Formats: sequence, C-alpha cells, structure tokens
Amino acid sequence: MKETATKNRPSHTVYMVEGEGEHAFWTKIGSAWAHDDQDGFNITLAAVPVNGRLVLRKRKEQGGKGE
Repeated sequence: MKETATKNRPSHTVYMVEGEGEHAFWTKIGSAWAHDDQDGFNITLAAVPVNGRLVLRKRKEQGGKGE
C-alpha cells in the first residue's frame, strides 16, 4: 500500500520563474509525475504563465525550492 501512496505523489514541482539569480521570483504553479519508463512526465498546471520560464524541479519532502 505504501508503494501506491508514493506512486500517486508527484515526483516533481513546476515553477514559473521570473528574473535571474538572487533576484528571481519563483511561483509554484503545478506538479509533475514521472512516467514508469522515466522518459517523460504527466504535468498538471494550476496556472498558465504568460511570461517568465517554466522550471521543473525534483520534489523534496521538506520545504524550499523543489518542494
């Protein structure tokens, strides 16, 4: 059962990033689940950015970027 719960949890977090370096502003806008073959992702977005760039970060269990 633990394997099923882990599989349903997203493997990555999707951010929209505006700016560069220390002045960048990161906004979490979605989640991604790696395909079983690890060759792609299913991505769900709560917002669609009109500027900035999308960044996909491996999800971490504790807070911070990649959350």
